[in-house]
Amino acid sequence: MKSQKLKAVIEGMLFLAGEEGLNVRQIAEVTEQPVDVVQIAIDELQADLKKARRGIQIIHIAGCYQLSTLPAHAVYYKRLADSPSRSSLSQAALETLSIIAYRQPITRVEIEEIRGVKSDRALYTLVNKDLIQEVGRAEAIGRPILYGTTKSFLNYFGLSGLRELPDASQFETEGDLEEETQLLFNRLEEQTYGEDLPELAELGEELLEAVEEAGVQGFELPESLRDIAEHGHSDEGAAREEDIADPAPNENRRDDKGSE
Repeated sequence: MKSQKLKAVIEGMLFLAGEEGLNVRQIAEVTEQPVDVVQIAIDELQADLKKARRGIQIIHIAGCYQLSTLPAHAVYYKRLADSPSRSSLSQAALETLSIIAYRQPITRVEIEEIRGVKSDRALYTLVNKDLIQEVGRAEAIGRPILYGTTKSFLNYFGLSGLRELPDASQFETEGDLEEETQLLFNRLEEQTYGEDLPELAELGEELLEAVEEAGVQGFELPESLRDIAEHGHSDEGAAREEDIADPAPNENRRDDKGSE
């Protein structure tokens, strides 16, 4: 394998590994390259990122390499995390939240087994938004953290308790994650229907983009939220407003029928 390709592969592997990182031997086994060749490639990749003044770096912690942001940019990441424009949940975060809501208490490993992808970032987002919290430790090797929902989660979805979660009794298999997530979409729509339409439109657009990027088949937004995302209003809501604002046409139609 050529040096440039090897470095690109290693960069991608470290990205997928997240905060757990990878050691040299793990990378060597996957790439089928000698350990010394892999070490040289990592050293060169570190130097390349630093020379190009990239926003990420490769760090070495506890025998493993992992991608990391630069400490000098921390202030900007804090602003991003606190930005009001990031108040809506991404597809990944909502998907992770639906698993926790219906199957709590649950560990990160169990969540990832259901989703089929790493969920570190989604969990980090949900913890920061105070939608989930640590509720204990599992009786297993390493005593992994058990996650559950918070009071803020109930407020976010307008629930008085977990008993009011949309019924998911018919979706008890791991393959029905999409249905469970759809139920939370529907609940979120009910909670936010009366809010400002421009904000709903932005939320709907983000959800549509997330679903499209995820390549989910047969997954649709609730009809009224889809109307808002596509047209800036809900057809159902607009019809109700017209009936309230101008009842005269209905009266005229009744008069016409009477005269006939």
